Amino acid sequence: MSITIMTQDLMALHISQNAEAMQRFVEEHPLADCAEAFTQLLDNQSLSSKEAGQLLLLLSLEKQAALFGYFSLRWQEKLAEQLDAQEVAQLTELMPHDERADLLTQLEPEFQSEVLDQMDSEERLDIERLVSYPEDCVGAVMTSDFATLEAHHTVEEAIRQLRSIARERETIYLAYVVDAQQRLQGTVSLRDLVVSEPSATVAEIMTQVLIFVRVDEAQNVAAQAISKYDLLALPVLDHQNRMVGIVTYDDAMDVAEEEADRHIHKSAAVDFAGNLKEASVGLMYRKRVFWLVLLVFGNLFSGAGIAYFEDTIQAYVALVFFLPLLIGSSGNAGAQSATLMVRAIATGEVIGKDWAKMLAKELFIAGLLGITMAMAVSLLGLWRGGPEIALVVALTMQIVVVVGSVIGMSLPFVLSKLKFDPASASAPLVTTIADAVGVIIYFTVATSILDFPVAA
Repeated sequence: MSITIMTQDLMALHISQNAEAMQRFVEEHPLADCAEAFTQLLDNQSLSSKEAGQLLLLLSLEKQAALFGYFSLRWQEKLAEQLDAQEVAQLTELMPHDERADLLTQLEPEFQSEVLDQMDSEERLDIERLVSYPEDCVGAVMTSDFATLEAHHTVEEAIRQLRSIARERETIYLAYVVDAQQRLQGTVSLRDLVVSEPSATVAEIMTQVLIFVRVDEAQNVAAQAISKYDLLALPVLDHQNRMVGIVTYDDAMDVAEEEADRHIHKSAAVDFAGNLKEASVGLMYRKRVFWLVLLVFGNLFSGAGIAYFEDTIQAYVALVFFLPLLIGSSGNAGAQSATLMVRAIATGEVIGKDWAKMLAKELFIAGLLGITMAMAVSLLGLWRGGPEIALVVALTMQIVVVVGSVIGMSLPFVLSKLKFDPASASAPLVTTIADAVGVIIYFTVATSILDFPVAA
């Protein structure tokens, strides 16, 4: 069923306030689609957050919690504000541990305290521990909701144990074998348990090659490990080797998506993270103005270069025709190289010591690209200015493509070495530098070949 039809059904349910029909609606449709239909109505202001909250309350607590997890954090916060502290506490107790921690951090401190007061002490301590981790570390994205077994359990006992906790855990497909101090000893999959002899012990069938992350490591480290080793979940240990949580595959996907968004924004010299539709004019102005103003002054170097070679330009006006083409090609080649290198560094494919190897490779590739582009532009040079101009633009094209590519490839390494984010080697920054260098190269080559004296 299309989302449009679902939104119409939801509006009818809002009017009727039929709890049975509402329960049937969420049972008959994927929860992700239900949340999308709700979100469309909220975004279009066809439903207020208060009205949407009233619709949610028609559902059982279990369905409320399941559906709530598919809303964006922004809408979770707005909907939670329409409920009282006890209703939010009951709802969050059924949500995955990491999701409820994320939600509670968005609430006003006073309301957050009221919600926590309505929860039992164990749940409250778990949430307080999860929200205490820095926002960008693994601890902030992990969940403490995981299944554990003991090594001396038989397979039969282990299956019985998992069956008893299955409804309360986010995942039981992979169980973690821990000792009395919660130190991780191994992992065992549900499949291994099912196919093993009931009398075998967990110690006999568990995997002892452990892949894990530390609780204070960067979130992208966990996402990369899950991708590299094709894991459903990744255990998280503290510095005493005690298991404190897991990062699940879906959470790793969210981290990877956020990381990609951040790199895309930075590659355009926009340090922004949030909802573009709701961002204020003032916020977007502040996020964009710094780099644009800085790059204006960067472009002064291009202007100074043109002014320096003013006599050459006056003598050979045809050179002006090729100026945007040549410096644009330099910037484009540099932006391509920077984008590829930033991505490679972010995913761990390339590290600092690989610079020399990548430089040699980039020089060869850029050389081939430059030759191809030089051949194409030389034909234009013949048409617009004759053989000498054709030689100038062809040679310049070869040089600026190589130089632009090397600048774009090297800037992420330099910034990483200086402990800055490689994504700051943004396309506008690379283009600005490549433009200035391209102008100087172009008119230096022109002056040399055309045997025109440089302005004094």
